[in-house]
Amino acid sequence: MAAVDLAARPVLVAPDAFKGTLTAAQVAGAIGRGLERGGVPADLCPVADGGEGTLAVLLTALGGETAGTTARDPLGREIAAGFALVEDGGTAIVEVAEASGLPRVAEAERDVIAASTYGTGQLIAAAVDAGAAVVLVAAGGSATVDGGAGAIEAIEDAGGLRGARLVVLCDVRTPWEEAPARFGPQKGASPADVRALEGRLRALAATLPKDPAGEPMTGAAGGLAGGLWARYGAALEPGAAFVLGTLETDARMRAARAIVVGEGRLDRTSLQGKVTGELATRARQAGVPCHAVVGQHALDAFDARILDLQEILEAGTPDALEAAGERLAAIL
Repeated sequence: MAAVDLAARPVLVAPDAFKGTLTAAQVAGAIGRGLERGGVPADLCPVADGGEGTLAVLLTALGGETAGTTARDPLGREIAAGFALVEDGGTAIVEVAEASGLPRVAEAERDVIAASTYGTGQLIAAAVDAGAAVVLVAAGGSATVDGGAGAIEAIEDAGGLRGARLVVLCDVRTPWEEAPARFGPQKGASPADVRALEGRLRALAATLPKDPAGEPMTGAAGGLAGGLWARYGAALEPGAAFVLGTLETDARMRAARAIVVGEGRLDRTSLQGKVTGELATRARQAGVPCHAVVGQHALDAFDARILDLQEILEAGTPDALEAAGERLAAIL
């Protein structure tokens, strides 16, 4: 049997987006250029975990087209917003951050009590109008903690789902009742606001066909996942695992000599369902060396050992990412 030529194998480059600065594709491209400049072939595989950037990653992987409609932002202002249609239009991808995302609201005007997911519901309704039988809802990066009340209202205003099925890709495992305390403060909520949001979610749950309290992942996107689960029977799936399965990363990893993961900030939350931690765990189980290139390294030595990361390099610009790729090429 001929020996395996590791030098001929590529390095799988599978970073998440560096939130607010670089897309996953931009990060992967820069690291890949550095590796190839160092004589190492790269298999570029931008990834996401169900949060911001999931639509772009899945659209690139699956092929399809983008579509758009007028929707409301978190504070009710009309905006142009988009979604994607893949698999010959039978499946749509709606990203919560597109209409209901935190970047849609300037820091000085953030109002988590008033913020609504109505615009996300409008995008879901538009996808159903376009003929989608399945709507993938990438739940992450919202400015809201409304339990999906706004989205449900918009869907009902548009005539309901009309037989379409919802699958919510969740970037956290937080249950419904913990969403206000866990996510409210980062969206501008005061302690009094958090208590008000908790009361509002309890009241909303009492009106839904099922109680989302205590169910894993129902707190994603400020409870939007739980609202859609309770009202429409939406399937809730871990976003990272769904995206990695779609991209066939396990097979691509086994064909690689090593894998490079990355995200804007590597910290303890990376071990809690984020795609970087998921990939590092899979690499360890497969016996594939795993390296990380990140914008900021804030992981302690113990947690880094849990992920079994060989090298952790910091790089926050395209040039620095290319240089990191070239440095990894020299190590590999």
